[in-house]
Amino acid sequence: MLLLAFWSFAPLRAQSPSDTSFLSTLGELREASYTDKESIVERLSKSGHPSVRAVLTALLEDRLYFRNSDQKIFIVKTADADPLNLMDPVTLKDAGSASADSFTKIGTNNGLRRTLGTTLAHFALASPDAEVRLNAVRDMMRSLDEPTVALLRERMAVETNSGVKKEIATGLALAALDGSDRKARLEAIGTLRNNVSQDVRNRLALLLDKSPDGGFVEKDDEVRQAATAAVQTIDRWRTFYSAIETLFFGLSLGSVLVLIAMGLAITFGVMGVINMAHGELMMLGAYTTYLVQIAMPGHIGISILAAIPAAFIVAGLTGVLLERTVIRFLYGRPLETLLATFGVSLILQQSVRSIFSALNRSVVTPDWMSGSLRINDALAITYNRLYIVIFTLLVFALIMLVLKRTRLGLDIRAVSQNRAMAKAMGIRTEWVDAMTFGLGSGIAGMAGVALSQLTNVGPNLGQSYIIDSFLVVVFGGVGNLWGSLIGGMSMGIFNKLLEPYAGAVLAKIFVLVALILFIQIRPRGLFPPAGRAAEDK
Repeated sequence: MLLLAFWSFAPLRAQSPSDTSFLSTLGELREASYTDKESIVERLSKSGHPSVRAVLTALLEDRLYFRNSDQKIFIVKTADADPLNLMDPVTLKDAGSASADSFTKIGTNNGLRRTLGTTLAHFALASPDAEVRLNAVRDMMRSLDEPTVALLRERMAVETNSGVKKEIATGLALAALDGSDRKARLEAIGTLRNNVSQDVRNRLALLLDKSPDGGFVEKDDEVRQAATAAVQTIDRWRTFYSAIETLFFGLSLGSVLVLIAMGLAITFGVMGVINMAHGELMMLGAYTTYLVQIAMPGHIGISILAAIPAAFIVAGLTGVLLERTVIRFLYGRPLETLLATFGVSLILQQSVRSIFSALNRSVVTPDWMSGSLRINDALAITYNRLYIVIFTLLVFALIMLVLKRTRLGLDIRAVSQNRAMAKAMGIRTEWVDAMTFGLGSGIAGMAGVALSQLTNVGPNLGQSYIIDSFLVVVFGGVGNLWGSLIGGMSMGIFNKLLEPYAGAVLAKIFVLVALILFIQIRPRGLFPPAGRAAEDK
């Protein structure tokens, strides 16, 4: 019993004077008003205690509680949980768990949250990690009071990272706009005019607003003229970067169209088959991605890579089965082929509905494809779309290599140019037809993998893209992969450039009209077939 008493009181005797002072100041938060809490937070931040950052973070995140029985303060790991998992605020070690009913949360309001955010940003400003310091500067810019400005100036003198220094310079310039020194304000505007941030633009635009008396908020003509020029410069750059972003979105949309159209170009170029089930083969690839992720729940990052060959095999084998059982009996009858493959597309859609239901399925985006590549404050490129563009170019290069450097590619080109002569030379044209259809279907399956990262997977997924992919094939030139690449990218970019002005539906109509007009001028597309192959196209 004596040993137990000694063990229970040992932590109290082990506390240093700084721990005791820290706990005493921390305890004042229980009954203090919000205004008093701000001063308590300031005193805690100056205490130098090693646990102060964790405690203030917990207060900001509503994870600081006190026990009703003895008024002792704890950090909880998850706010509003029951039971509460406790941590000691001094040692930051686990302190067991307890019912939420026996604890009271230490509340915050917006003003206290701003104070906490700024205080924690001060801690982060001394971090050895440049990214942490950069985020700290951005947090501090939300409240540029005198202490914050003084701290930024102090950090500016020792900062070595160019990105952090640039952000500090922006913060100091924003603070200078509120000053009375005309020269300093003009210099600040000169600094800010090179920053394309929307927040900076809005701050400069405030100087140009009308005041209640009918004049301008900014009374100094020279400062107002400099602000006007700066806002115009920022607007021009933001428009430029917006166009680049739209161009990139068009490339990502075009990449999906290229993947789908490549399969169509191969099958139609060799076999003359209009496959209306091509979109459903892409849908099978998307559902294969979904199933692979279910089979690999703990390896989402790898599952998307494993889904690529899996989708190619599933869609490719389905295409071979379709060619051997239906299409082989309909060669030379394009209308009947179209109707038959349309019926197959309906069967595939209904089969998917019966297995997976009509509800859309969501494919998880891996961490390495999430987020965006931030070029500047006006331009950010999402990783998933960037990887899709790269993936499309790699698939295109691989297919070109297969067609140009392999025996299968040689047979495919021979059959597409002159089927009768190829058969007379001993090429098994029936086998080539099956492999060609399987290759085109497999590419559609890989397109489904890419598309699953942009939208939900559902039974009607293929119907949304099949018409566009046919247009790409016609626009680029029937059977020409280079035409499919250029045509798909062009249509994707043109569509995205029109959408902000005409809307999604009207943009598609404009693209269709433009394509019809183009075909009137060049009926065989951008890259028409040449030689004997052109006679049958």
